[in-house]
Amino acid sequence: MPGKGITYDTGFLHLEGNTRENFDPDVVRREMRVIRDDLHCTAVRVTGGDPGRLEIAASHAADAGLEVWFSPFTANPTTDELLGLLADCAERAERLRRRGAEVVFVTGAELSLFARGFLPGDTLGERIGLLGEPRLLREAMAKVPGLLNDFLGRAAATVRERFGGKVTYASLWLENVDWTPFDIASVDAYWSEDVAAIYREAVRSLVARGKPVAISEFGSATYRGAAARGARGGMIVEWDGATPVRLDGDYTRDEEEQAAGLREQLEILTAEGVDVTFANTFASYHLPHRADPRHDLDMAGYGVVKVLEDGGGRTYPGMPWEPKAAFTALAEHYRG
Repeated sequence: MPGKGITYDTGFLHLEGNTRENFDPDVVRREMRVIRDDLHCTAVRVTGGDPGRLEIAASHAADAGLEVWFSPFTANPTTDELLGLLADCAERAERLRRRGAEVVFVTGAELSLFARGFLPGDTLGERIGLLGEPRLLREAMAKVPGLLNDFLGRAAATVRERFGGKVTYASLWLENVDWTPFDIASVDAYWSEDVAAIYREAVRSLVARGKPVAISEFGSATYRGAAARGARGGMIVEWDGATPVRLDGDYTRDEEEQAAGLREQLEILTAEGVDVTFANTFASYHLPHRADPRHDLDMAGYGVVKVLEDGGGRTYPGMPWEPKAAFTALAEHYRG
C-alpha cells in the first residue's frame, strides 16, 4: 500500500525570522496524533532548521506510530555549513531509528534554490526570483546538475557514516538528480498550468526507473487561481525582511479549490504508482488567517489547517488552528 504522508514544519530559519516562533512540544505531540488518527497518514516529513526541534517532532511522530522522514531544511547555508547540519541530524535520526522507529533521512531539499553555490545569487530571494524568469532559470540550471550531484554524493556518504536507514533527497525536477547514492527518488512535484501537459508522464517516467519514488511535496495555496500556479502560488506576500505583512493584491479565498487541487494531484500520483506522497503542509504558522482579505496571509499558505491568531480552535479545543476543506479532502483520500 502506498505511504500516505504530509509535511510538518518545525521552523524554517531565514534572515532573523522563523516560520514557527512558538514551538510547544505538547502541541507537536497532539498534532502528530491528529495526523495519524484523523488525517489517516502513515508517514510525516518533519522539516526545519533547528536540529533539536527536528528531533523532538520526529520522536513524537514515531511515538504516534508514523514513519518519520527526518528532513533538515534551512535557508542560504554554504555547502560546508549544510554538511555540518546533515551530520548532526543524521546522528539524531540514528538514535531514533535504534529505538525501533521507521526513519528515512532526507539530505536537504531543493538545494539549488535554498543553499549557496549552485544557482547565481548570494541570497535566497535572488535565487527564488529566477522562478519568475523561465528563460534565465533554464540557462542558470544548465550548470546545476554537475555541481549538485557532486555535493549530494558527499552528503549521502556523510549521512551513511552516521545513519543506518534509508536515505533520499527532496529534489526539484530541473535539478536532474543522479539517484545512484540514494535508496528513494524524491521530487517536490506541484501540478500547475505550466506543467499540466507533461505532469503525469514525468511522474510515470520517474516510477519506471525502478527505484522507489516519493513525491516529497505537492499541493496548493488557498485562493482562487492558486492551483494553476502550483509552487508559485504562495508568492503573493509582501515582506518586511523576514516578516510577512500583507498580500500583494486582492485575492479571493477559496478553500474548495485548494481541496480539489489536492484530490486531483493525489489521484494522478496514486494512479501512476508513486510509493509515498507528502501533501504540503500541515500548518503554516507564520501565515495566520485573518478576516481582512488583504491581511489573510493563510491564502498564501499551503496548510490543511488555518492558523488562528487568537489560538481559539473549536474543532480541536486548545489547538491554535481550524481544519480547512483540504484537511477533509486529504483525510478522505488517505482513509479510502
